Amino acid sequence: MRFSQTFIKTLRDAPKDETARGAQYLNRAGYVHKEMAGVYDYLPLGLRVLEKIKKIIREELNAIGGQEVLMSTLQNPAPWQKTDRWDPEKIDVWFKTELSAGGELGLAPTHEEPFTNMMKNYISSYKDLPVYTYQIQTKFRNELRAKSGIMRTREFLMNDMYSFSADESSHDQFYHEVEKAYARIFDRLGIGEDTYQTFASGGVFSKYSHEFQTLTEVGEDTIYYNTDKTVFLNEEVLEDEILEEFNVKRNELASARGAEVGNIFTLKTKYSAPLELNYTNQDGERQPVIMGCYGIGISRVMGVIAEKCADEKGLVWPEAVAPYRFYLIGIGEKGQARAEELYKGHEKEILFDDRDLRPGEKFADAELLGIPYRIVISDKTLNNDAVELTSRSDSETKNLPFSELEQMFS
Repeated sequence: MRFSQTFIKTLRDAPKDETARGAQYLNRAGYVHKEMAGVYDYLPLGLRVLEKIKKIIREELNAIGGQEVLMSTLQNPAPWQKTDRWDPEKIDVWFKTELSAGGELGLAPTHEEPFTNMMKNYISSYKDLPVYTYQIQTKFRNELRAKSGIMRTREFLMNDMYSFSADESSHDQFYHEVEKAYARIFDRLGIGEDTYQTFASGGVFSKYSHEFQTLTEVGEDTIYYNTDKTVFLNEEVLEDEILEEFNVKRNELASARGAEVGNIFTLKTKYSAPLELNYTNQDGERQPVIMGCYGIGISRVMGVIAEKCADEKGLVWPEAVAPYRFYLIGIGEKGQARAEELYKGHEKEILFDDRDLRPGEKFADAELLGIPYRIVISDKTLNNDAVELTSRSDSETKNLPFSELEQMFS
């Protein structure tokens, strides 16, 4: 990408109602554009970040047997009525729309019902199990209050996965595989060090569900943990009985704010029973399928990374999700010409700031945008047949010969 050929302009000020630092930077750096409260557009750089996140998730879910599908956003009321979740008093985040010919449809806030209903066409015998399906799709939730930029929105991109198993034992086995896959995902996304598997309420399905919480001051949840960080509990389960079970005392726990970036949940037969997703076992008996659901908020994760990986100058993207690896600047006539040569052949990895601006303005934008490495080519560096390479993560600058720079390109 050549900066001169993109419509993006960096901004001095963020929207006045953006209070989270990461949200301010995403707007100012031109990664997103705010349409209204809780609704955002993803511009070229922001879309590249989302695609990098999706690629990592796909690789890890495919590795444990996941099969990707794409479900409809518009929802038929029938299966939701069977599970008693069409009523807005039961699910208060519905967006619904009237058909011109009469009748009502919904915009999916989640997809347990349609996945379960669809699988009735493909699961009838124990030989058809297990099945692990997932999608990456836009969800809609009529949140009372959208906040923290893309971390809590009314329209968002989500990865949701659903498992269909013959019994609880095989379900539990896959559940643990997802636990490990999620840990790998968050490690690869660059937030694994501050993301913890946290015990949360399992509702009517099981004693616990597991959330993956990233510790951040702008998080919405309060998380409690012991001194060696082996037990993490959401505030909603902080009861005497639970503390005793985990052998921890309330006065020994520290607390922090957390942003939920993932959730895994045992559903048992909550949806398969009312929707009649049954299978015939080896004894010829009809039984309901055992289910689980697993979710990662992709746009939310992007917001959390932006919040966690930032400093007083701007964003600091981990290499795995950065839109480009290098931010290239040429100074002076010779430096600009040599930068042009370097750019050709490496377009996929370089954001080339070829605008007619002063070097200081380009340096400031490089820091704001958070690209992992800044390359500067000038008359001074050319005298040594080298470039000036600066790491965005630690601000370390060194002169690097062109021969060594070439080795950095994939």
